Amino acid sequence: MRIIKFSFIALVLIIITSSCGTNRQIKAKTDYLSYKTGLKVSPKNNLKLYDEIVQWLGTPHCMGGTTLRCVDCSGFVNIIIKNVYGKNLGRSSQDMLANCDKIRKRHLKEGDLVFFNTSGSKSKKASHVGIYLQNGAFVHTSTKSGVMISNLDEPYYLKTWLSAGSFQ
Repeated sequence: MRIIKFSFIALVLIIITSSCGTNRQIKAKTDYLSYKTGLKVSPKNNLKLYDEIVQWLGTPHCMGGTTLRCVDCSGFVNIIIKNVYGKNLGRSSQDMLANCDKIRKRHLKEGDLVFFNTSGSKSKKASHVGIYLQNGAFVHTSTKSGVMISNLDEPYYLKTWLSAGSFQ
């Protein structure tokens, strides 16, 4: 009987301490991701998405690039969406837009795509794409700064906004 009591107590202690350790690990991870992205990341967010993004932040831009050495906007989005969600939406911004269900900006949720016409033409074709994160923030590849997080309310993105899409 004594052995059973001891085993039961030991099992309860293991469960309690392991769950506390897990909570500490999650807190450390969300704190790290918040620090790296400048956003408030919590366990409710898709931590795999944020993990992937953090690996790419600062990667320089180059047309046609698909590696951590250099990447373009659609290459970056394609890799992240494939790694996090297991989806292939196409290689170009326009292909991705065609493979998404269009949604209104106010209905954006984490992981949705945001499309812009940065070409300077009055065309309705997507020439730039990013991934929506939260509170107006999205991650994309800038020609000057590489992979970075920006806000949809910045004047440039307000002016070049085209559409939003959900593939989920």
